[in-house]
Amino acid sequence: MKVAALFFVFSILLNAAPDLWTYWVQPCSNEIARTTHCEAADTELAAWALSAWEQASSGRLAMKPASSETEARLRIYWAGGTARLYGETRPIEVSGKRGAELFIVPDMALAASGDKLYRDTIVYLTCLHESGHAFGLPHNADFEDIMYSFQYGGDIVEYFARYRRKLHAREDIRRTSGLNADDARLISAVR
Repeated sequence: MKVAALFFVFSILLNAAPDLWTYWVQPCSNEIARTTHCEAADTELAAWALSAWEQASSGRLAMKPASSETEARLRIYWAGGTARLYGETRPIEVSGKRGAELFIVPDMALAASGDKLYRDTIVYLTCLHESGHAFGLPHNADFEDIMYSFQYGGDIVEYFARYRRKLHAREDIRRTSGLNADDARLISAVR
């Protein structure tokens, strides 16, 4: 009897519905672009980052665009800032569930090389990193992980450049998640 009960509980846990994260990405209007240097296509980079986490989560997370900003558990905003700050995540509560506001700095000055794909790399990886915080992942000291913190030092230019070298066209970002096996293991354990 105990074995059957344990099997039942285990099967429920295995077949649990994914944690649904509704999201909203601030449109890059002309006014917002003047102060943040966002580009209209940055909203796509944010959506690709969320999709990468969904795919890496082994069915634990599900992403869905929200019908409005106020209904979204994840709210992604474009922010102005300095070259020392790439993004920030602030926790919020939405309908009794954990959520977050992500502030992403999409300024081309962050990619002084003038390489458009390098600039998109920074925006995409920043969306990936900050959304990792929203899902409950902390910083770590492993330079190979998306949750690596620049506070540990290291070659920040190389951090982004190694991903950039995998890209030949912007569409490659959708197919090249930027997450490694450790990132996938960590997100699969989060609930």
